[in-house]
Amino acid sequence: MDYILQGIGIGFILSIMIGPVFFVLMETSITKGFKAAMMLDLGVLISDIFYVVIALFFAYQLKSIDVGDFKNNMILSLFGGGLFISYGIYYLFLKKEKVAAVITEGQEIANVPSKASRDYTLLVFKGFTLNFLNPGVIIYWFAILAKGFDLVEEYHNNIHIVFFIATILLTYFGIDCLKALGASRLKPLVTNKLLRGLNQLIGFIFFGTGVFLILRQFVL
Repeated sequence: MDYILQGIGIGFILSIMIGPVFFVLMETSITKGFKAAMMLDLGVLISDIFYVVIALFFAYQLKSIDVGDFKNNMILSLFGGGLFISYGIYYLFLKKEKVAAVITEGQEIANVPSKASRDYTLLVFKGFTLNFLNPGVIIYWFAILAKGFDLVEEYHNNIHIVFFIATILLTYFGIDCLKALGASRLKPLVTNKLLRGLNQLIGFIFFGTGVFLILRQFVL
């Protein structure tokens, strides 16, 4: 099942996208402990699932469109490929954030003071809010689902897209657990140079995925 391996790869890529969630997770782990960081990440996971459900609904709507030669997965693949290419261009040429700015953004959205009480319910809510207020999340989930439907098309069974999504989420959450465990050592390593390098890498991967997803409909 190739889509399982690709799901693991996508989950890994999402886990190295350094944004506000990354730094708030690090800060929470260092100041409040591993369990508190996992509660925060649980909120992020719940908001991801919420966005996945919305993206799935719209993906199935696009899959049902039949216009001339553009049938079933083709429109979804073209749309998803376009989103991947747009994301790739953004990460390659437009994303210029520095580490300090990303940290500040995360703290402002989540409002996680360094010595807050260990209120796990509040941390789950803050994690949910931090991820939910990022409009880019729904966009990249839609692009990922377009890729997923392309991968599982041969199986003719909707359960495989669920396995694909679950693989991504479990990989992402698992790596977040490792990041929280090593927060005190990992955080100082994140520099502006590393941030730029990761943005370039992610940009190339997203751009290439988008091009492949589109060309596959006409060439392969």
